[in-house]
Amino acid sequence: MTEVVLDQIPFAVDAARLARQARVERDSSFDADLARLAAEASEGARPKVLYRLAYPEPTGENTVAIDGVELKSRVLRVNLQEAHRVFLYVASCGTELEDWARAKDDPLEQYCAEAAKELALGAAAQAFNQDLTERFESGPTAVMSPGSLADWPLPQQRPLFALLGDVRGKIGVELSPSCLMIPNKSISGLRFPTEARYENCMLCPRPDCPNRRARYDAGLYDRKYGATAAVS
Repeated sequence: MTEVVLDQIPFAVDAARLARQARVERDSSFDADLARLAAEASEGARPKVLYRLAYPEPTGENTVAIDGVELKSRVLRVNLQEAHRVFLYVASCGTELEDWARAKDDPLEQYCAEAAKELALGAAAQAFNQDLTERFESGPTAVMSPGSLADWPLPQQRPLFALLGDVRGKIGVELSPSCLMIPNKSISGLRFPTEARYENCMLCPRPDCPNRRARYDAGLYDRKYGATAAVS
């Protein structure tokens, strides 16, 4: 098993960037607090990533196994039919920033602290992308994440975390009983090589999604993933 832990990820944020991320208007009454919060976040944040190389094996029309652990998703099964390797990952803002944010009492400071956590998570995701490209020459990839589609629901976090081992011990991320990640500014999923563009958004009909990255294609599921679509 090839496993990588990234826990020395540079992170810094200034007051102006924090204000933009939090979408708060800067004014003299809060500028000093913004500067303090930005400095605290920059000093205390330790964003982290855990990922590993794995080799998927189709076990049915709607299932894929990795190291004997079964992942259940028709979309995942079809997407991986040409993939000889995949990368399982969890990235997080880090427990240090989570604890710092929880200690804030003022609602506006809490809101800005959440924005700082989002920025730290972004630094972790960027570090993951760069390391994956440099270490594995990964080429074009796409991502699937448990909970992003009804076809691969949130409880599938459990087998994903099982495949990554002691995620809490390695980078501090754990699952709640409802399979939400703690810290909340964490992402998880599976990256797979593909020459064709794929985004979960293409299969998601949710209207007015602020994080939408591609237009919903109402016919895509039937064309590519439906019962009549062949899998090998």
